[in-house]
Amino acid sequence: MVELHPEMLSKDGKKFVVLPHEEFEAIQEELEQLEDFRQLEESIAAEKDTPSIPWAEAKKRLGLA
Repeated sequence: MVELHPEMLSKDGKKFVVLPHEEFEAIQEELEQLEDFRQLEESIAAEKDTPSIPWAEAKKRLGLA
């Protein structure tokens, strides 16, 4: 988990949060990874009823075993 050191600012009745650039980049990276994971879960769920073969059999069919 990213440790944050936010600074709170207010202007015209609105609140803003300022973060060090490194922390902002770390948050962006984590969000991208979460999105990748969500897409992977969706793909797995969409293919759950697709027939499959064991890895050993796939290697054999491809001439890799």
